[in-house]
Amino acid sequence: MGLVLEWIKNNGGAAAMEKLSSIKSRMIYDIIDNSEGFYVCPVEPPNRSKMNIPFRIGNAKGDDALEKRFLDKSLELNMISLKGHRSVGGIRASLYNAVTIEDAQELAAFMKKFLEMHQL
Repeated sequence: MGLVLEWIKNNGGAAAMEKLSSIKSRMIYDIIDNSEGFYVCPVEPPNRSKMNIPFRIGNAKGDDALEKRFLDKSLELNMISLKGHRSVGGIRASLYNAVTIEDAQELAAFMKKFLEMHQL
C-alpha cells in the first residue's frame, strides 16, 4: 500500500485523483447519456460511481449479441476487463487511478465508433 500512496502523493494527491476521476467518468457518462438509449446506465446520475461505470448496450436489459461484439472488439484494441460482473452482466468500465485520461479517451472514442456502426 505504501507504493500506491506514494504514487498518489507524487501525482498531486487526493485532490488531483478526484479531479482526474471526474474528468474520466464524465467522458464515459456523456457518451452513455447522449446515446439515445443505445448505451444504458442502470444507475441514476446522483448515485453514479466515478470508478466503476456499469452499462448495457442496445436497451436497458442489454442485447447479448451487441455486448459480445463490443467486448470482442474491445479485446482486439487491448481494452481488457470490460465485461460486467457475472451476477449482472453487461459492460463495466473501471476507471481506477492508474487508468489515464488517454485510456479513458480511447474507450470513449471506441464507444462513439461502436455506437455509430450499430445504432438503428
